[in-house]
Amino acid sequence: MALAALSAAPSNPRLLRVALLLLLLVASGQRAAGAPVAAELRCQCLQTLQGIHPKNIQSVTVKAPGPHCAETEVIATLKNGQKACLNPASPMVQKIIEKILNKATTQRKMRNFGLNLKRT
Repeated sequence: MALAALSAAPSNPRLLRVALLLLLLVASGQRAAGAPVAAELRCQCLQTLQGIHPKNIQSVTVKAPGPHCAETEVIATLKNGQKACLNPASPMVQKIIEKILNKATTQRKMRNFGLNLKRT
């Protein structure tokens, strides 16, 4: 009996270590589940394109610099569902943004005058 107690004694600390490690993993997993997504904590655009054909663009999102990213980010959603980061300093990208802004302004003016432009 004494021999059984002695042989079981060394495995108890090992079992205790495994149990503590498992407990830490479970606790850290629960904490990470409530944490913000990593994409919100850093720039989304790591690489940018100089331009893309406007016919392929469905919508454009411009994100101003902030605590998450020091750069202005231009993210184009393409008609095929993919997202592409565009270089905001590129002349082509600036023209695309200008066209979109002018189009939105024109549509707003037309609605104010009672005309409704719809693309079919």
